Amino acid sequence: MIYNIILYIYEFGIFVASFFSEKVKKMWKGERAAFNYLKKHVDPNAQYAWFHAASLGEFEQGRPIIEEYRNLYPERKILLTFFSPSGYEVRKNYDGADLICYLPIDTFTNARRFLRAIRPVEAFFIKYEFWYNYLHILRHRKVPVYSVSSIFRPNQIFFKWYGYQYRAVLKCFTKFFVQTELSKQLLNGLGYDNVMVTGDTRFDRVRQIAQQSKQIPAVEKFIGGSSKVFIAGSSWLPDEEIFIPYFRQHKDWKLIIAPHVIGESHLSQIMKLLEGRKVMRYSQINSGDEEALKEAEVLIIDCFGLLSSIYRYGKIAYVGGGFGVGIHNLPEAAVWNIPVLFGPNHGKFQEAAELKQCGGGLAIDGAENFNNIMDELLQQPEKLNKAANAAGNYVKTHSGAANMILSQVKR
Repeated sequence: MIYNIILYIYEFGIFVASFFSEKVKKMWKGERAAFNYLKKHVDPNAQYAWFHAASLGEFEQGRPIIEEYRNLYPERKILLTFFSPSGYEVRKNYDGADLICYLPIDTFTNARRFLRAIRPVEAFFIKYEFWYNYLHILRHRKVPVYSVSSIFRPNQIFFKWYGYQYRAVLKCFTKFFVQTELSKQLLNGLGYDNVMVTGDTRFDRVRQIAQQSKQIPAVEKFIGGSSKVFIAGSSWLPDEEIFIPYFRQHKDWKLIIAPHVIGESHLSQIMKLLEGRKVMRYSQINSGDEEALKEAEVLIIDCFGLLSSIYRYGKIAYVGGGFGVGIHNLPEAAVWNIPVLFGPNHGKFQEAAELKQCGGGLAIDGAENFNNIMDELLQQPEKLNKAANAAGNYVKTHSGAANMILSQVKR
């Protein structure tokens, strides 16, 4: 089959690339080590539920299901696999799973060897995961397989005239739990009626994060009790070139920037845009900097893991990426009842369209548009409050997908 030939070529490409990229090398070594890891750690007397997430984003999306599954089936063990180092390296010590490893590339030999080692009783593939050989072997063994928080679009290979061979992978799923009505209609059009619209489990996750969020003393000292706080999360340079100049004219607002890329070259670009302003970097705050923090106008969050908690201090949020490949996590900000601004490249993001529709999200296409929207929000407090409430209600009303999915799995 062409798919298997392509995979072997791809596997060779990863091997070659591992000599030039540390990230690829980790993936290559991790896949090679997976079988020895399983041989050493698998309990032959246990029943395993297998959850697969390509990367960190998919893991966070599936995390509410993993944790609720453990509550429902404490007697079972959980295997969590990743394809990307950005997922595995960050969550390899996650205590919600019993076994965590890379998933070896989807050759027939690897798939058969892997599944013989685990013998899962159920398998969950999160969002965009369609591994032909793994799925066909699971189907042959009559193992229930679920596609979780998946999205289907007309331009995917399944719905093209030349995609008939790859469409066969869809037969391997016991049930599809999709995010959108369009996804359901597309699958129905291929003859699949085992489809349920449950929404996006990310909403469950952001509410879970909000409930578990921590207070950050340094940020609270920086804010100093002010309610005029603008938070830019996961920003890129094109985003920063738009929103930073606005706050030269609005120095009564505190500005918190948590860039998507934390590297000295990008941080120096941000500092250049902020020339003349009183700026502090979170990683450089010392115990005696309390007065300097209070006087600072801008705080740069130059570390990971704080953004989801920092949004709680904001009056208005901006989520970056919309002038590049696409926006980042909108619900992560909206859950805190604050309006969310974002760039124009959001067509593939259901939550962006829905946030705009309910009034909790505001799309911008450039500096002039950003300035006008900000002026409106600052000059019309009732409009700002209405947008803030709409954002929070949007997340609240879209939560519950994890419980809905597991109630169907249990049934």
